[in-house]
Amino acid sequence: MVAVLKKKRYLALMMALIVSAFLGGLTWAGDLDARTRVTKGTLEYGLLGGFWKGSNIFDNAPSSNRRAVYVLPQLGQVLTDELGSGVVAGNVELLIEPMAAHYYEPFSASAFGGSLVLKYNFLSFGRWMPFWDGGAGMLWTDLAPRIPEQSTQFNFILQTGPGVSFFVSENWAITAGFRFHHISNAGIGDRNIGLNAWLFNLGVSFFSP
Repeated sequence: MVAVLKKKRYLALMMALIVSAFLGGLTWAGDLDARTRVTKGTLEYGLLGGFWKGSNIFDNAPSSNRRAVYVLPQLGQVLTDELGSGVVAGNVELLIEPMAAHYYEPFSASAFGGSLVLKYNFLSFGRWMPFWDGGAGMLWTDLAPRIPEQSTQFNFILQTGPGVSFFVSENWAITAGFRFHHISNAGIGDRNIGLNAWLFNLGVSFFSP
């Protein structure tokens, strides 16, 4: 019951942040365009909330009974000029992404860490900016050694997946996406089945020249 209440409060907070982004928009001009807004050198400040759901995609059945909520601050910078043409035209962005998580199934646990994330922004869709990102990092979690998948509290993260940002003003965008998310200890412990999951995220991003 307590976990459910915490989850509801967390989701309410994320919705409040999204509404704030809408209300904070200074302009709803129809000519907003990611191509002219997200260019080499642009900084991105983001705050995402995530729902992490365990998966049995690689036949490690225990993972399917895992649930968590994630908080994912982001700081990124666009590294390249526009690449390619047509629908694949875009640029490359590098993000630093700290993370904190609360696991509420199969029992209460925490995780803290961070990743470096590379993101390719597709720039041919007006105020919509689809992207694909992927990254790697490290985390500490007290899930282990209480679960059969992992025997060490120090672990590594691999993750990748699509998403989209929608500009509600010149600087603010709503960002959503999902990733395949993998946690393992790379064999440094005596158990390393790995935790596989889908991470669904939603939040706000602020883009600065």
